Amino acid sequence: MSQTDRKQLKRSVFIPAFVIIMLAVIIGLVNNELLVSVARQLFYLSLSDFGWLYQLLAISTLGVTAFIFFSKAGNIRLGGANAKPTFSLAATFAMALTGGIATGVVTYSVNEPIIYLGNVYGEIANQSFEPNSGEAAIFALARSFHNWSFIPYAMYSIVGLMIGYMHFNRKERFSISSTLSPLLGSRERSPTVRAVVDIISILAIALGLASSLGAGLALISSGIEAEYGIASSPMTWLILTLVISAIFITSALSGLKRGIRFLSSVNAYIFYAFVIILLIIGPVSYILSLSVTSLGYWFDNFFLWSFDTKESGGEALVTWWTMYDWSIWIAYAPLMGLFLARISYGRTLREFLVINWILPSVFGIVWFAIWGGSAIKWQMDGTLDLVSVVTENGAVSGLWGFLQNLPMSALLIPLAIFTLIISFSTAADSMSSTIATICTRNMTAEEEAPRKQKILWGLSIAIIAYVMVAFGGGAQGVDGIKFLAAAGGFIVLFLFLLIVASAVKVFILDGANNPQESQARVKPAEDVYE
Repeated sequence: MSQTDRKQLKRSVFIPAFVIIMLAVIIGLVNNELLVSVARQLFYLSLSDFGWLYQLLAISTLGVTAFIFFSKAGNIRLGGANAKPTFSLAATFAMALTGGIATGVVTYSVNEPIIYLGNVYGEIANQSFEPNSGEAAIFALARSFHNWSFIPYAMYSIVGLMIGYMHFNRKERFSISSTLSPLLGSRERSPTVRAVVDIISILAIALGLASSLGAGLALISSGIEAEYGIASSPMTWLILTLVISAIFITSALSGLKRGIRFLSSVNAYIFYAFVIILLIIGPVSYILSLSVTSLGYWFDNFFLWSFDTKESGGEALVTWWTMYDWSIWIAYAPLMGLFLARISYGRTLREFLVINWILPSVFGIVWFAIWGGSAIKWQMDGTLDLVSVVTENGAVSGLWGFLQNLPMSALLIPLAIFTLIISFSTAADSMSSTIATICTRNMTAEEEAPRKQKILWGLSIAIIAYVMVAFGGGAQGVDGIKFLAAAGGFIVLFLFLLIVASAVKVFILDGANNPQESQARVKPAEDVYE
């Protein structure tokens, strides 16, 4: 079979996914209120009736990931005992961090703790303490640690680990469905099973990425408006869309080893710079004191929070924050797993988990401790009233109010805007490239997807984001796609459950503990979709 034949489009995957996504956009344009209403109801139904499953699956994923890390299975090397890593540890970590939720930690590191502290939407209504109290400050940071560290990164890691292991060591196809072969056996090779798995994953990530980019357009333009007085408008959003699209499409066309690695390295250094700057100008003593106390509070309440389906913490806190976060992470997990597997050849499973689970989790805790701790301190001592800013202007507006209070705000605000642009570009780069890989026959982890596919998906995602923000009702348009993405996470939930079950079978029940297993990968079976 020629190289051209091998790289044909998977029509049975591409066409249904593309049509469904475009249909959602059309509905959003014609009747955006209907889109938002239906998506919200579907999303709420999933978390209301299946909240117990989200929580059980989240804590089980953490347990399975920890078992692999500490067991002999951690010695297994992706690609065999003689495989050498393609990227350095620093480069791999930068790609893993910025290709995933870098935009989330920037956006919510100030806003989420402040919202908890001030009980803006009723998050601490079920707690025994009052808003803006000392215990509320401890709770706010502790709950942020819970939502942005070891549990969510375990969700990404377990999928990436399974894809990498099945591809590099068990000689299976480079695909999400290959993770199911330990459970399904030969049934996993069914064209229908493979197509369904890929379509579900693409829908979740494409809508999720479009919603993230749409929210990003609104967030960045609001920062420009707050600092420079340039009102948010369809033209502002269009310019931002063109800039971000040009960056990530150019990067995607440059390939993994050049494009994403360069963008992620630049982004990571900016993150490190922000940490250092905040430590220099922030209330360091308070940050250290509050974060240590909050860690203890988190550990003390860890199991209650991990199993609470809202009966203890209440709907505003558990459903609309923690479980909403879990649904988004699960929706992203399949394709994020493909990306993590691509960059992790030659790593042992333990090294893989250090890079993709431990280090990002620790980074998230440090980042929230510094940014969230500073915001809480200035809110508590009256320097800033970020609670009022968020109450009046929305859940993500506190970031700009916080940055405007910093001594070097004239430098830091444009740097933050640049960071967000690069963060969205990096995430869009990694995900559009991965979607293109899924839609192409017989891809391996080392190969780049066809350029035309990368361009098509990159443009499609950018168009969805812009249309929903500019013509779908602004923030309401973002919410429509956002709730669709989260509702899509409910479908991925059952796929994710099977992937975790496969990991249990392979690494716990079957005892895949031989570090010499599968010395080298051979050519996998070819796709039989069509």
